[in-house]
Amino acid sequence: MLLAIDSGNTNTVFAVFDQNGEILGEWRSSTNAARTSDEYGVWLMQLMALDDIDRNTIDASIIATVVPATLFNLKSMCRDYFHSEPLIIGQPDVHLGLKVLVDQPDEVGADRLVNAISGHGRYGGPLIIVDFGTATTFDVVDKDGNYIGGVIAPGVNLSLEALHAAAAKLPRVAIGRPDRVIGKGTVEAMQSGIYWGYISMIEGLVTRIREEFGGDMNVIATGGLAPLFAQSTEMIECADAELTLRGLYAVHLLNGS
Repeated sequence: MLLAIDSGNTNTVFAVFDQNGEILGEWRSSTNAARTSDEYGVWLMQLMALDDIDRNTIDASIIATVVPATLFNLKSMCRDYFHSEPLIIGQPDVHLGLKVLVDQPDEVGADRLVNAISGHGRYGGPLIIVDFGTATTFDVVDKDGNYIGGVIAPGVNLSLEALHAAAAKLPRVAIGRPDRVIGKGTVEAMQSGIYWGYISMIEGLVTRIREEFGGDMNVIATGGLAPLFAQSTEMIECADAELTLRGLYAVHLLNGS
């Protein structure tokens, strides 16, 4: 069985796949570069035990991280607690099955490449993948599955925190779908600005990407807030919460593990 790890700027997701590609368990932790391999290992083994997953059945592992400082301890955990040498997305010996057609391929985040692999495999191409993470990213995949570039914008929660931090009278608010665009109070106005503002950004950027690309493209969303935004725009065809993890499983298979 495979242990797949997606370490993002805010959260790190762990999942166990069986031999048929089914997810047997999935767990989330805040990303913390100071967390040791032992802390990861003990925490994860306890959660696996609650789901009746025997750690001794893990015989492979794979890691995608956009936080380099977490890599050493995650690798050590895989070795010490699951006796496997993990594949690392971005290392030269790990085959991804796609071309990265940008000026600086090494700058593209591991999660964005994994999303491109998974998105093309599941939905075909050309494709736009909108990922609602710490940043909101738009990744463009051509018909052959190659990564050809994208857009990076501030994430939804990051924008909310920035409003609260920079303006003394603006409170912290929860993200939600307001019924009206015109807010009748400060909280409602902030929620509208974030929610409908991001809907407008999605629709505007997708339109511009399609025009620049020169053709129609499918649009898939992923990330925790994807379902919330997908319900309010027809441009997003579906929200796929497992996109990144499925991409890690696909790379695992591609590398004969």
